[in-house]
Amino acid sequence: GAKLCMLADMLGSSGSLTGVDVAKHRLAACRTMLQKYSLGDRSRLFVADGTSFSILPVNSNLGSMEEWTSKRSWKDRQKSKKAKAAGSPHLPSTSEPELIYYGKDSGLVGLQKRYVLHPSTDAAACTSGYDKVLVDAECTHDGSIKHIQKFEFWGWKTLDRRVLNVERTGNLLHLQLGLLTNGFKLLKTGGSLVYSTCSLTVAQNENVVQQFLSKHPSAELLKINPADSWPCRSGGIQKTLRFDPATSQTSGLFVAKFVKL
Repeated sequence: GAKLCMLADMLGSSGSLTGVDVAKHRLAACRTMLQKYSLGDRSRLFVADGTSFSILPVNSNLGSMEEWTSKRSWKDRQKSKKAKAAGSPHLPSTSEPELIYYGKDSGLVGLQKRYVLHPSTDAAACTSGYDKVLVDAECTHDGSIKHIQKFEFWGWKTLDRRVLNVERTGNLLHLQLGLLTNGFKLLKTGGSLVYSTCSLTVAQNENVVQQFLSKHPSAELLKINPADSWPCRSGGIQKTLRFDPATSQTSGLFVAKFVKL
């Protein structure tokens, strides 16, 4: 929520901001913060899987349609009600992204649902995709000092189970690569993407970046020029950055910036 608010503040009076998270409670917290600080006018929030989300920024040339509402239609609600009463397992799909918030200047006011939730193609994304994408990836949080301090109370066996578990880590690496891949897919040509985690591990950072680059020749790492004056060090791959307690007097953070050629 704090990062989303910072981006909304930086956005100013032009463009729009799209937030995506698979967890509705996290997005609800983001919505509360946007409203609290009056930063949500140009924002929209979707409950969706970040590895498959495919909705592009609003095309301002679509024109004004009937008023959009995030509520399900009466027809859809009746279908669901009848299916439940009949005990049918074939309930309406819930995999469709759910819009839980949009601001008055987000470009959604007056659009029909079919335009708001219209999925993109790779070709469309290259020309009409996002100018900038932040992949704030799920990670083990092993670089977060506050997070690690919790295990002093929870016990170090809990750390082993939650953070160091091989099966969980394997699933997490697959998720991180999926989030990065899909975020890049939604980026327009010439646009930039930042991949970041609060993990110190090479597996969740440099290895993910290396795997991604090996499969996407149109992706190139960019130097983050302002970092020349930041208290950080170079990562294991040139042009990537690492923050850590020893170098930065902060929690751990990995950052990589890409451009779509």
